[in-house]
Amino acid sequence: MFENMIGNEKNKQILEKTVKLNKVSHSYIFCGIEGIGKKEIAKEFANMILNKDINNNPDFLLIEPEDGKIKIEKIREIQKKAAEKPIISDKKIYILNDADTMTTEAQNCLLKTLEEPPEYLTIILICSNENNLLSTIKSRCTRMYFEPIPEEKIKEYIEKNLGISIKQNTIELSQGSIGKTLKIQENQALFENIEKILLNISQKDIIEIMQMSEEIYKSKEEIEYILEYINVLALKLSEKNIKYIECISIVEEVKKRLKANSNYDMCIDYLLFNIYDKVSTKVQ
Repeated sequence: MFENMIGNEKNKQILEKTVKLNKVSHSYIFCGIEGIGKKEIAKEFANMILNKDINNNPDFLLIEPEDGKIKIEKIREIQKKAAEKPIISDKKIYILNDADTMTTEAQNCLLKTLEEPPEYLTIILICSNENNLLSTIKSRCTRMYFEPIPEEKIKEYIEKNLGISIKQNTIELSQGSIGKTLKIQENQALFENIEKILLNISQKDIIEIMQMSEEIYKSKEEIEYILEYINVLALKLSEKNIKYIECISIVEEVKKRLKANSNYDMCIDYLLFNIYDKVSTKVQ
């Protein structure tokens, strides 16, 4: 199993062994950065437990956020289905992807199921920031931490399976995430422009920076990757110019504003004006 999945060999071995020994827990937290294969590993784990293909399997359920959140209605749906016995398998597997986007109400609702789970049910919570999960949720789950994928394995996997040649700089800026590597590759022009903006920000005025940033305003769907890219790039650039370290706190503030459903364009305005203010050496 897990043959086509790279990285985190130890975790894959542990999961495989728990199935063979019939020691599968009722609840898990799979935690690690975005794009390292946590969901795919969870789905393969579900295949192993059910001993059947999870596609169109009534005993398997995958919950994804809607509008950036997993709300209490979805958890109530899980609870209703959890009360029903398996149909074609001995077990039922429910995966909550991006479980750290659950509202507090949703988490408190889920807690009832985690406290007294049916003997046939296993729930897997996938997250990149477990700090967003209630301590009462975490205490009732087996936690597994997934490591970033080594750069050489990312390069080898992409070249072998996708036939794509990836720049070393792209892999470095992806911080061990194959998902981020592919996202940067797919949007090469956008990310190259972001790098150009940060590298030249001290030689431009704010009007020029705004004009150069037109694609960022149009890339709402990619904003999470854009903000992470800026953070990683700023950290790298801070080795030569310490002013760039200020960008990270600005990006984190933008993330908070977006999470609170602030106006997207205004958030990008805030991002650009403040980065310019902190990094630019031009006279204002």
